[in-house]
Amino acid sequence: MRAAWAALSLLLLSALGRQALPMATAQRTLGTAQGTLGNTKGDTGDDKGDTKGDTEGGPGYVPGSVSAAFVTCPNQSVATELARALVQQRLAACVNIVPGVTSVYTWQGKLEEDNEVLLMIKTRSSRVPALTEFVRSHHPYEVPEVVALPVAQGNPPYLRWVGDAVPP
Repeated sequence: MRAAWAALSLLLLSALGRQALPMATAQRTLGTAQGTLGNTKGDTGDDKGDTKGDTEGGPGYVPGSVSAAFVTCPNQSVATELARALVQQRLAACVNIVPGVTSVYTWQGKLEEDNEVLLMIKTRSSRVPALTEFVRSHHPYEVPEVVALPVAQGNPPYLRWVGDAVPP
C-alpha cells in the first residue's frame, strides 16, 4: 500500500509540474506523514492545528465520508468555469485546476491523445451523485470523466472543513 501511495504522489507531483522525489525519498516522506497522522499520544482536544490524538480523519470522522473526485476538461476556460460553478453550487469545498495533463485513451475504437486540464475536487461522498449529474449537464464532452475515490485518512481540520463547506 505504501508503494502505491508513493507512486500516486510521484504521479501527482509530475502532473503539477514539480520535481518528483526519488522513490526511496518519497516512501520515507510518506512513512513520516503516516506516522504523524496515526499518532494517538498527547491529545490536547483543541482545534488549533494540533492533530495529535487524531487518527485517520480525527475523532468523529467516518472514513470515506469525504471523496476526491477527478474530472478532465478540454481547456483552462472550461475547467475554470466548471470549478467555480461546483464551489458556488456547494457541490465542492475546493477544486484544484491542474493544467498540462496528457490523456491517452481509446474512443470509438480509435487511439486518441489529448492535452487536458484536470480538476481535483474535494466533496462529501454523499454529494458525488449530484456532482456527477452537474458535470454531465455542464461539460462539453459527450462522456465526461467523473471518478471519485473515498478519503480514508487526512488532516482532520481539513476533512471537517470539507464537511462544513458542502452540505449533506
